[in-house]
Order: sequence, then C-alpha cells, then structure tokens
Amino acid sequence: MLKNAPKFYEVAKRIIEITEDCVIVAHNAEFDYRILRTEFKRLGFPYKRKTLCTVSLSKTLIPDQASYSLGKLARSLGIPVSDRHRANGDALATIKLFKMLLAKDIKKVIVQDAIVVEPTFKMEPSLKQILNNLPHTTGVYYIHNDKGEIIYIGKSKNIKNRLSQHFSNTNSKSKKIQLQTAAVTYEATGNELIALLKESEEIKRNKPIFNRALRRNIFTHALYSFKDENGYINLTIDKADGRKSAITTFSTRNSAKQFLFKIVEEFNLCQKLTGLYPTKNSCFNYNLKQCNGACINKEEIEIYNQRVNKLIEKNRYSNLNMAIIDKGRDVDERSVILIKNGVFSGFGFANLNYQITNTDVLESLITPMENNRDAQHIIQSYLRRNKNLKIIPLINQ
Repeated sequence: MLKNAPKFYEVAKRIIEITEDCVIVAHNAEFDYRILRTEFKRLGFPYKRKTLCTVSLSKTLIPDQASYSLGKLARSLGIPVSDRHRANGDALATIKLFKMLLAKDIKKVIVQDAIVVEPTFKMEPSLKQILNNLPHTTGVYYIHNDKGEIIYIGKSKNIKNRLSQHFSNTNSKSKKIQLQTAAVTYEATGNELIALLKESEEIKRNKPIFNRALRRNIFTHALYSFKDENGYINLTIDKADGRKSAITTFSTRNSAKQFLFKIVEEFNLCQKLTGLYPTKNSCFNYNLKQCNGACINKEEIEIYNQRVNKLIEKNRYSNLNMAIIDKGRDVDERSVILIKNGVFSGFGFANLNYQITNTDVLESLITPMENNRDAQHIIQSYLRRNKNLKIIPLINQ
C-alpha cells in the first residue's frame, strides 16, 4: 500500500498549509501529533499546533462505555464506519464522533479546556534510565519511592509502554508519581488474566498510596436468576450484592445488558424473561418467531428452563474442578489457573510437555491466592471475552 506513496518531505509543505491556525482533532491525538512532530523534526522544522483528543473528550461526555477504541465506540453510538484502519475511513468516523461530542458539549467549556498546545514536558533523566531497563512484556509492575516503599501497582500487556505513559503524562496524579519514583520492579505473567489477578491481590495486600482511588470492588452489577409464579427461570441484572449468589458479575450495567442480548440469541431465550423487553404480553422476538413463547406460557417450562440452566452452568464455575490454560512467560511454557470445587485456588506455570489433568499434582505447582469476589469477577469476565481458552476438567487421584 505504501509502495507508491509520496515521501513525507514531499507532502510536508501541504501539511503545514492545511493545519495553519487549526486545531488537530484525532482519536488518541497525542499519538498522531507525536508522529507529525517527529517527522518535521527530522526536516528541521519546529512543528507546533493545538490538538484535541476525541478519546479523552468521549470519556468525559459519554462515560461508562465498555471501550473507547474508535471501532467499538462508533459501533455503540451507531456511527457507520467504512474502511476500518484506513486513513479515510477512520478520519470520517472521527469527524462524525467529534460532531456528536460538540453537540453534547452544550456549555462549550469542556471543548475549550480540552484544546492543548504541544506539551513542554520533558522526562527526567532518572526516569528515562528506569524506562530503558524495562521489557515489552505482559505482567505486573511496582513503582517504589526512595525508601523502597511501593507507591503504585499496575498491570499491562506492555510494561515498558505503560510506564512510559506514567512518566510522560502531565495530569496531577502522574506528576506526583514522577516526583516520588526511585525504582520500578516487575513480574512477568505471560498473559493478562494472571496479571489482572496479581494486580488485584497485590493492591489489597500492599495498599499503595496512589492506588487508593481504586474502587473496593471492580464489579458493580451482577446477573441473578429466580423462578416466576409460572415456574420459568427468569434472569435479571441488579447491583452486585455479596449476600446473594450471582451467576456472573460485570463492571458496568451496560456491559451486563450487552451480555444479556448475546445470550438471548445464543440460547434462544425470551426477552421478557431476561428483563430486556418489559411487557405484560408477548415479547418482541415472539412476534418475529424468534422466541418459542415462554413469555405467554406457550413453551414447556422444563424445556425452556433446560436452556437457561445450560447458560448458568456455562458462566458459573461453582462446584467445578478445572484448570484454565493460557500463554506462559516463555514459548514452551503455559500458565495454569486452578479452580477447585468452584473455588479459585491460585496459579502456576508448567512446561508444554507436562500433562496437567491430576488435581493433586497440579496443586504442587500452584502459588496459592485468595478467592474473593474480585478474583471471581476477573476470571469470569476474562472467560467471557476469550472464548478460545483451553479449559481442562480435573479429577482427584
């Protein structure tokens, strides 16, 4: 695609002309603007423009979205996108998103405040030195002050890139972290699931000063079931309550609702009995002949409840003995997460050639971890998002 494209120096003059006295609007503007400045710097030209980021604006004006990537955000807002990951398609989608944001910003205060000139921030040499010694790997990282105390714990699919953001961001929290950072240690985990579990447990154990803003529970809503007066199993979304037995948990109500839409289709469930279509009569899908009539007591109760129970068994690992297999820290290694009698026991790593089917043998490899509601939520959420994970049923010997 780039074989016959012009070189940057051939279009540089035109870029200067069309951006003169303009604000550069982009999705993740810092990235695009950095590329432009780098290329102009190679030509010896001090390129400087105001920028506006539709990612940060979207987070302010359209909160609680499941994802703020351009594709997923456009899809959830009903913005048509053609030629994804091509300059023209992404640019047109960003324009439509920006117009929507402008309409939402009635007072125009946020837009005015969001326009920024090229940051004058320069990373401290000591932070650069720390960054140079960090790897591009998945894991958990620990930021220490000059007393060796842990002041922040985080996880990332790319530790070096994430720390680079910590050390270059200009928000209040990042500046405080930068001033107190003396060293960074890390632990490679091989995959995001173990990184999420370790991060959650380490924050609870160490209580770093800059992690205090983290919510006590990382999930807010849960999926529950109950039988109605006719005997049908109903599903409902409600605020997470540790006193009640949940099928699975979610970080937001919106993500829970999206999950319900998917399972209605996958298990052929009734919209009315899942709370998606409040009505005293038949649900919308019944009128389209996509519901078998549980909403009007037409489908046999036992047959309908069998499908609901299949859904519940698939998403709740209570009373199950299983190992969740994922990528390890090296090519010939795999990670193993042990669920014993429906309880998360811990994680470990095993060689590819080592057959893991025996619970007693597996327990010798496992680093024990606390089974709390956060850990359960992390595992269930990860299993929902990663359908191709290898799960091995275990036997006691």
